[in-house]
Formats: sequence, C-alpha cells, structure tokens
Amino acid sequence: MSDAGESTTDRREKIAEHVRSLAGADSKNGVIEAIEKLLGVSPPVGSPSTIDAVAKRYKDQADDAADVQRRVEKVAKSGLPSVWVGSTGAKASEVVSAAGRSAEQMDEAFRKASKALNDLSDAITSARSTDEFGREQLRKARSMLGGEDGFFDDMVEKDAEEAERKRAQDTAGAGGNCLLSAAEQADDAARTAARELNKYAAEARAGQMKTDEISAADRLVLADIAVPGGKQEQNELLTANDLERSGRFMEKMSDRDQARYERMLADAKSPQERAYLVKALASGHSVDEVGEFRDKIHGKDPVWLQQHLTPVTTAADSQKNEGVNADGSNTNTDYQQFGDERWSQDGNTCVPSSTVTARAMVDPVYALELTGGPSGQEDDPDAFRERLGDEQMRMHEEGDGNYEHWFSDTPAGMDNDGKTEIVNKEISPHTGSEYEFQETRSADARRDVLPDIEKAVAEGKPVPIGVEGYTDGDRSGHAMMVIGQEGDMLQIYNPWGQTTWVSEDDFVNGHMDKASDSRMPDAYAVHVPAG
Repeated sequence: MSDAGESTTDRREKIAEHVRSLAGADSKNGVIEAIEKLLGVSPPVGSPSTIDAVAKRYKDQADDAADVQRRVEKVAKSGLPSVWVGSTGAKASEVVSAAGRSAEQMDEAFRKASKALNDLSDAITSARSTDEFGREQLRKARSMLGGEDGFFDDMVEKDAEEAERKRAQDTAGAGGNCLLSAAEQADDAARTAARELNKYAAEARAGQMKTDEISAADRLVLADIAVPGGKQEQNELLTANDLERSGRFMEKMSDRDQARYERMLADAKSPQERAYLVKALASGHSVDEVGEFRDKIHGKDPVWLQQHLTPVTTAADSQKNEGVNADGSNTNTDYQQFGDERWSQDGNTCVPSSTVTARAMVDPVYALELTGGPSGQEDDPDAFRERLGDEQMRMHEEGDGNYEHWFSDTPAGMDNDGKTEIVNKEISPHTGSEYEFQETRSADARRDVLPDIEKAVAEGKPVPIGVEGYTDGDRSGHAMMVIGQEGDMLQIYNPWGQTTWVSEDDFVNGHMDKASDSRMPDAYAVHVPAG
C-alpha cells in the first residue's frame, strides 16, 4: 500500500529498490511482485494550482516591497536630522540605510521564493506526467504476464514463457525507470524549494526579535549590522537565532536589568559594539556578565571587534571556483586567523577543535576569553595559540577522547559519543538547541538530511559533520562544521584553520575531499540541532 505521508526521499529510495528487484528478477512471479510493489508506491503529491497561487501572492508582495524601497530611497535623498537617535543609539541615517536594505532583501526574497514555488509547481506537474506514463507501462507489463504461476509451474520456465516474461520485464523496466525519474525530479524540487524558503524565512531576521523593549527601527538596524571583511549579507553579525533569543531574554528581564541593558546599548560607540552586546545576551549570558564584557570592548573599533570576537569571516571571493589541488582539496580556501595564528587544531583534536571554534562563533564572550585573555585587551597571537590549545585539550578530556597509548598524553581522536557530549555541553547552551547524532553512510541518507542542515545554518546554528575514507583498508576520519549556506553551496569550517565552499552534490555524492583532502571524501555522520 502507498503512504501519502512518506517523504519524497522515501519514495525515491523505495522506487530505486523496487527497480533493482525488477531488473534482477529471474521468474514470472518475481517480476509480478516487483511490478506490484512499484505500483504500490504513491505518485508525486502536491497541488500545482495551489502552489502557483501562493507564488503569485509572493510576487505581489515583492512588488509592494519594491515600492517601499523606492519610498525609502526618496526619504534618504531628502535628508534627515542627524540628531535623531533611536532607543539603542541608532542614528536616522543608519535606520534609513537598514530599512532600504531590508526592503531590497524583502523584494529579492519574495521574488526568489515565488520563483522557487513556480519551479516546484512545474516540477510536480512534469513528475506526475512522467509517473503516470510509467504506471501505464507497468500495468501493460502486468497484463502481459497474466496470473501468477503455481508452485510447480514456477519451477520450470519454458523458452516461450521466458521470452514473454523478459518482454514484460523490459516493458516494466521502462515504466519503473519513469517512476524513478519522476521521484527524483519531485524530490530534488522539494528539497530545493525547502532550502530556498528556509533561507528566506531565516533572513527575515529583524522580525525574529519579538520584544517591545527595542523599537522596530532599532531592530532593523541591529539585523543589518555586519563585520568588515567581505560581503555584508555573508557577514551579518546577528543570526535569526540570536535575534529571537535576545528578544526572549529581554522580555524576561527585571526592570532594573532592562534599564541597565538598554543603557549599554545606547552608549555603544558603534553599531558593531551594540550588535555584540545583543549577541552576548543571546548566547545565554546574564546582564552582569554582559556588563563585564561591555567594559572590555567599549569603544573598540569594528576591525578590533571582528578580530577578537568573530573567529570566521567570509571573504568576498570565497565562492569563486578555482579548481582543486592534487590532493582533491579546493584551491580556494580562506584561512581564519587571529593575527598570524589560525583557529586550528593542535594535534589530533579535530572534534574538540571544531567545537571550540563553533562555540566562539555563537558566543562572543567566550571568543574574547580566547583572543583577549583575562583582561580582554590582549593582542598576542602566541598567547591566543596557547589558550586555544588548552581549550582543545580541556574538551578532549571532557569528551573522553582517546590517546595514542594508555600512558600517552598525545590525543588520538574522539568517538561519536564523546562528540555528542561536548557539542551539547559547549554549543547547545548558547544556541538553545540540543544536537542529535545521525549516521549518513549513503547518498540517500545525506540527501535526506540536507534540508535540516541548511535550515540550521540559515538560522545560525553550526552543524558538526564527520568525514571518512579508506585506503588499503585503513580508515582516515576527520571532524568539520557546516557553518553557512548560499544557494546550493555549503560553507565548511575545517579545524585545520580554514573555510571553503562545497556543493550539495559534493556533500551527497562523496566529494567532501574538497573541504579536506582525498583521504576523507564521505560525510558519514552529522549532528543536527533539534528544533
């Protein structure tokens, strides 16, 4: 029986399995069984007319957003009093700039969402047509075979019966391939639409900050702030998750804490300083802790703040395809550094090292402890390197990591149980999401988990992945993080101290060597944030 509630990937996997069974069947009854199983898988679901109607509404909203953008540009050109400020110190020019960019982003988001839905509608229509043609072929093949053979009939197949069975098998094979093609088309289209819609939902970040304690204008400015060093949209300082959590925490503050926190924001010397104070609150720190953090960063320029508080920035040319090196790794990689020292692992500590950097990405207070030391004012890369190594070893112990020998103090990796423990102890408290381990040892499993990965990173939650490979029976394994997504590309942080981009197809089809090297092409496991 078919199950309309199964996922598009489930259908794809089932049909592929039944097509293989059909091709390998060597008896009439085996062919009949495979045909009936194929016909039992439900066809592609979804209403193209309903999807088209939603796409049209998005297109209409894009036109409205474009009109808003034109009005904002008109206001910007007419001039505004520089003395006007918002409750967090956002000047009028900042608000207008943020409003204009927000309107531009809304316009782009609605138009691309509309296109994604139109593409989904077209794909479902096409997939249904292909699927129905395939079912006609399967039904034709089934009628060619007649009734099932009895026990004794099935024991001996005459030449004429074999020929007829093979003709029916060929017809059914063509039909099964049509069903598989339709299932693949529907699955790919559904995942693409989900990826795009999740991304645009996460980019509506100002609306995630649900609090009356900060004005709508100030929320726009906070959502618009980026660190220097690359494209603004790829280096925005506050994620959707940051804005949602900070708004929730502000709503729970006492009046005294609320007044104190608002004063910190209002006194900030730059938009970036304000945004880091919001990020510190979002990562779970108390107002007292945020106050201590504020005293350490107050008045620092945006470049100093980026160097000390943001471990990973995305260069403007980071997505340029420059080919691969001899070892299979991407030529275009960006080193992530504090001074002349990378955010990289010491020894065989890839799991704790990627976890340290991921925590520093979501918790600026922790990042400053590593870069700025106890005072928060240090600029010494060598001291940073020592503190980073100490933290990597602390987490190695926390996750009960392995050593080369029972009497050795040289790390030799960590198993997935230890990895689950440290990501939930070190990252989850600062994002609000527990991590769940999933094995992904097949292309179908990796394809199935992609929407969850992309939704998580769009919201600002790093996703740990494990990669592996075998050479002459010897396994090599490594831990990395998915930290970003643009279109069909994933941004990968490798604890060798670098970031690069790989495609969805690379992730699914065993080409993660582009983010590491040829020893480790397969993404065999992920830790997905729940909720």
